[in-house]
Amino acid sequence: MLHNGKHIGFWLMALGAILSGCSLIDEDQSDCGKDLGVNYELQLVTNVSTELQAKLGMSTEVSLSASMRTHLGSVFTDHADDVDLSFYDVVGDSLRLHHEQHQMDASRSSYTLMIPVRKYMHLAIANVMENGPVRLVSDESCHSATLLQEEADTVDSHRTGLFTARLPMDIIEGVDQQFDVHLFMANCATGLVLDTTAIHVKDIRVLATGFADSFSIADSVYHHRPGVMVRADKVEPDEETNEREVCFTVVSFPTRDVVEKPKEEEPETRVVIETDDFVEPEIDTEPVWQFHVFVTLYDGSITRTVLNVFKSVKAGQLMILKGRLRSDGSTHMDDPNVGVSVSLDWKEGGSYVVPL
Repeated sequence: MLHNGKHIGFWLMALGAILSGCSLIDEDQSDCGKDLGVNYELQLVTNVSTELQAKLGMSTEVSLSASMRTHLGSVFTDHADDVDLSFYDVVGDSLRLHHEQHQMDASRSSYTLMIPVRKYMHLAIANVMENGPVRLVSDESCHSATLLQEEADTVDSHRTGLFTARLPMDIIEGVDQQFDVHLFMANCATGLVLDTTAIHVKDIRVLATGFADSFSIADSVYHHRPGVMVRADKVEPDEETNEREVCFTVVSFPTRDVVEKPKEEEPETRVVIETDDFVEPEIDTEPVWQFHVFVTLYDGSITRTVLNVFKSVKAGQLMILKGRLRSDGSTHMDDPNVGVSVSLDWKEGGSYVVPL
């Protein structure tokens, strides 16, 4: 996968000061601050341009590609709106010793921090305040600090790109130090583009499932709760167009990784065994995530199409699927590796858990 990198830097200078209770004549000044330089860099490593060119690179799709880029502009961004900075103890319960929140609204900014000389584990989180369904919880302790999606069966798509960093800091008295903190993206996006040429339907609604619902920042581990559905947003065109393609996007935490097939032991004989049961390394044998497409026809009936995707979606990645809508409301996919299951005249039942 090709990556296009974007970088912004913002510098935070932690200028030590004599804290309350510190004396210039004290022999032990470990509780006092010191001049400390900390460079923060928000790094966006993504495949957005590559994926848009590969999937929406035709001349007739230029407008749609631009609309999707605009729609996802607050997700795949080089701008930090808000930043949350925590410094934790490295022993015991790893409790937070210092905490600051700032509204950046810019690419670069500088602050003044006063923190004592000692060892810390530092966690930094950007763009949480306006995200919508995700909030920072249990951050009084380092190892419990979590980006948690709202605990519902169906949730809205994320509205911002989330960035996190973790870095151990050993602040030493009398030593000039410089710390570089790199924040990386913690969520991703998927898109569904449907060609509706000559097809007229009353409504199209799209949900997605198979994504993580929380992220442990200190351990950099995603957690999955089965059955959570994420509402897709319809991409509104930037300008009037005659194109008959409609587009939906979901911004969420990543999927699980694909399960690698165990390597078979080398046979003792030189017999050559041929088989057509090959799976590409990045493709799983079981669905990793799904799109659920609900199409309401003018007679009031609903057709549900479940699109089973066998590839994982990583943090910072955009993955776009393309298909065509048929007159019965079903979806036909261009990619033969996407499994399709259609239910005509679908009736909504009770809550259910989608096995993935």
